[in-house]
Amino acid sequence: MKRFLFAFIIILAASLSVKAQNKKFTYLQFDISASLAGNNERYESEDYPDQKNKDWFVPDGLGSKIGYGIHYKKWITLGIHSGIDWKWEDKLVAVPVYLNFGLSPKVGENTIITAQAGYGKGFALGRGNLNGEYRKLRIGIGSDDFIIFIETAQYDIILHNQKSINSINLGISVVNFDL
Repeated sequence: MKRFLFAFIIILAASLSVKAQNKKFTYLQFDISASLAGNNERYESEDYPDQKNKDWFVPDGLGSKIGYGIHYKKWITLGIHSGIDWKWEDKLVAVPVYLNFGLSPKVGENTIITAQAGYGKGFALGRGNLNGEYRKLRIGIGSDDFIIFIETAQYDIILHNQKSINSINLGISVVNFDL
């Protein structure tokens, strides 16, 4: 019975791979983003008394991620992603490895709205065995291959008496469905 089941799985996998050669169902995604943080020194300026800092948000880091996965008609995606995040205020460089699920319905002839959710593990670099859960939520707008997005990300890493490291990121994403 085990041999029959094994042979059936091999034949099924071979037939699916032959069909898959005619249809492209994988994608590659590359993201680059900048983190923003609330400005704690708004309206305060000790260095320049005549100038007041009026910015609500200030830059707080950079990040880049890459992912590979499968898609259904460029509308539903599921992939494994990883990258690197650098948070300036928290002095943290972290590597997330996560499963990413996305929905990208068309709202116009060449326009899509995308929503993605990611869940996995985050590892802090240069901090020993410091790791924890990683979560992200993203919304964006663009075309099939170029998206402008805003996302929120959370590392459940205990650092500087904080239970988690949170960020709001703005960025761009380039997706290639022609693999």
